[in-house]
Amino acid sequence: MKHPQNIRIATDSREEILPDFSPDFPYLASCVELSRQRYPGAPWHWHRTVELFYVETGAVEYIIPEGSFVFPAGTGGFLNANVLHSTRIVSGSQPAVELLHLFDPSFLAGERGSRIEGKYILPLASAGPRLLSLRPEDPAQAGILALLRESFTLSDGDWGYELRLRQTLGDIWLELFDLARPTMETGNAAAPSDALIKALLVYIHENYARNLSVDELAAAVHISRRACFRVFRENLRTTPLEYLRQYRLGKARALLENTRLPITQIAYECGLGSSSYFGKTFRRAFGRTPGDYRRNWHDRDRN
Repeated sequence: MKHPQNIRIATDSREEILPDFSPDFPYLASCVELSRQRYPGAPWHWHRTVELFYVETGAVEYIIPEGSFVFPAGTGGFLNANVLHSTRIVSGSQPAVELLHLFDPSFLAGERGSRIEGKYILPLASAGPRLLSLRPEDPAQAGILALLRESFTLSDGDWGYELRLRQTLGDIWLELFDLARPTMETGNAAAPSDALIKALLVYIHENYARNLSVDELAAAVHISRRACFRVFRENLRTTPLEYLRQYRLGKARALLENTRLPITQIAYECGLGSSSYFGKTFRRAFGRTPGDYRRNWHDRDRN
């Protein structure tokens, strides 16, 4: 099981890059540890896989364009494919541990065009809920959570692991299908602006190092300035320039943690201007200067 401390995003599509994910076995298990100091959460992203998750400790908040949903320890959920989302540890929560199954629907469907794909897989993957919450207070959901917890006890070193895993995930999928039927009947299509916000994020992620204006962002996806503000507000509940600022700070923090680049160079490469402006902006966001943050980060690694 992978233990990532950050996520990697493809530069061309902005999809999450899943290590060791191959066409002959399109599945990945992951254990994510969230803490305020080390890894508070994942920025906005999406992936072609569906995601089943279970929160072992702490509390994790999932944010999608439709709203935010808190998952305390003992709960879990289903995140559908290609759903734009971010996650973060809940304020005041102890460090959180989250277990994830990430897999392409074809892992369960088998051959494309099969009866299984058409009858059971595509309806949930294409018309099912974008995010489905599982709570132990509900008897039906408690049963799914029990299956989900059990699925993470399977060991990839055991004989027959691949078959047992697919069987267990298939059992969970069928229970989710039954649970989601009423929601599927009312429809859960992505908002019309879903493609627009993804295109805008792609443009920002490819051009954040230079000066960007709202007018340029709007022109890049052929919408008006006013529509650009509306798309960000409806999907991310923020403004284009605030998202850009937060993204730049996230890239700067990663460079402080993982490189020895001078602070002036990091400021330049992340589009944050002079080292003086970078220092003030970084301190407002993270409570310490870039230099202090880097020293504290590496001191923890040594200890």
